[in-house]
Amino acid sequence: DRSGHGCPSSYLTSPASVRMSGAAGGWSSLSLKPVPIGWIPSLFQTMVPTGYTKLQEERGLAMVDLGPKPDGNGYRPDPTHLEVRRHSDRVARTSVSLSDGGDVRYSETEPMLPEGTLSGEEGDDEENEEEESQRPPTRNMPKESPLAMALQIVVPFLLAGFGTVSAGMVLDIVQHWDAFKYITEIFILVPALLGLKGNLEMTLASRLSTAVNVGKMDSPIEKWNLIIGNLALKQVQATVVGFLAAVAAVVLGWIPEGKFQMNHAVLLCSASVATAFIASMLQGFIMVGVIVGSKKTGINPDNVATPIAASFGDLITLAILAWISQGLYNCLDSHPYASSLVCAFFLSLTPVWMVISSKHPASRTLLYSGWEPVITAMVISSIGGLILDKTVSDPNLAGIVVYTPVINGIGGNLVAIQSSRISTHLHFHSAPGEVPEEAKGCYYPCRTFCGTGANHRSAQVLLLLVLPGHLIFLYTIHLMKSGHTTLTPIFMTVYLAAALLQVFLLLCIADWMVYSMWRSGKDPDSFSIPYLTALGDLLGTALLALSFQFLWYIGDQDSDVGD
Repeated sequence: DRSGHGCPSSYLTSPASVRMSGAAGGWSSLSLKPVPIGWIPSLFQTMVPTGYTKLQEERGLAMVDLGPKPDGNGYRPDPTHLEVRRHSDRVARTSVSLSDGGDVRYSETEPMLPEGTLSGEEGDDEENEEEESQRPPTRNMPKESPLAMALQIVVPFLLAGFGTVSAGMVLDIVQHWDAFKYITEIFILVPALLGLKGNLEMTLASRLSTAVNVGKMDSPIEKWNLIIGNLALKQVQATVVGFLAAVAAVVLGWIPEGKFQMNHAVLLCSASVATAFIASMLQGFIMVGVIVGSKKTGINPDNVATPIAASFGDLITLAILAWISQGLYNCLDSHPYASSLVCAFFLSLTPVWMVISSKHPASRTLLYSGWEPVITAMVISSIGGLILDKTVSDPNLAGIVVYTPVINGIGGNLVAIQSSRISTHLHFHSAPGEVPEEAKGCYYPCRTFCGTGANHRSAQVLLLLVLPGHLIFLYTIHLMKSGHTTLTPIFMTVYLAAALLQVFLLLCIADWMVYSMWRSGKDPDSFSIPYLTALGDLLGTALLALSFQFLWYIGDQDSDVGD
């Protein structure tokens, strides 16, 4: 009966029996037993380092050992009641903030430290004494070889890449629709709304991945409270950010030129809010499924969750934006109040999501303190959107449209993986405010790729994926006969140089930013990825615009390919 409380049964009966041989934590021979659900879990299982699988099994067995025990009269407490009591005690407890002396409030990073019980709970002195002898040794991060890491990353990376390619092809088509031709400020919305996957989806994936790795989702009650609270929080943030992105588009697009049309402004707000709300809900459900599935199959969610979060995020968001914008544009004359009603409906749902998200302490904390990175990232992405709007307005640079989601999406995906991995490492080994020895002192770029830290090899692997990944995506666009640019050698050289420079800068910024945020007591899972993906959008769009301008000046130009 106890296997269902505090420990998923998949950790007790793994579909693969793993034998360790050679060095601990490395790859070894694997003997896979037949599984009734098909060959897909077995295929994923072969990509899992034995150290990670062993960690998950030890956590599951430890949770069973910590189950209810009979007292002196032979009475055994009901495990369901015990779990509910522990959850209530856990929610009721607070921790001392690092920034306020004596001010007591919930801190998201505190329960994720390896000390204490597996789910971050503290028991009575008697319970601690009884559990001390049964508690496994302090857990360490399982070591991954570069091959194991690449195998886990490459499939979701390619899937996410093809998603951005599809988004670029959709954007190349819809740029000729009436709504996009006559309300060009919609292009300013594109990076900001596509950036929601970095502001919200990837942040959610990183938070839940860390929660899985440190054992916070072993308890079913805590797991679903964490999931529901974070999904509700994400809907609040998506609605607010969608509205603010529309305001930024109005300011950046129309005010400097002295042009303003109220019906167009309302259409922008309606399309932005509706797109952000619907796309965020769909991607949130997909993200939760990926995290739970990774947990059950033993795959490290840090390696797969953030790329899959973006795999179809760009395509879904762009398709919804184009459909809603064109539909509302067609209704401007016949139903002038349609845009206002749509905007008011989605904004009216915001208080409902706020009430739901306030029920869980972690999401309640972020409901009040998590707006700075999300809004700042939206402003940064909007500046990239302004660059895209001005570039698309130049008929000589029309080919940039199809490649913008690709270079922005790939850069954001790779840096999100690195940020999530560094954050998980810090949650395992360091207290908030304290950083490892290798991260102290002044930052220098060589530390990211050649240092002695735990994540320099992942930075090398991610940087090496840039060139082959972009070559595959470039030829996919070429084979689909999309875009307005011929794949000449000079174009490919300039494009790949821009993509490589973008990812190199992002990985360096991530290494500096994550440690800096941890040193200041902020949780990088909630604060770093929005900044990094927004910087990826800005750097990608700016470098791509400069590349196309350079190609035009040297004579490598054509604007009618794919028409």
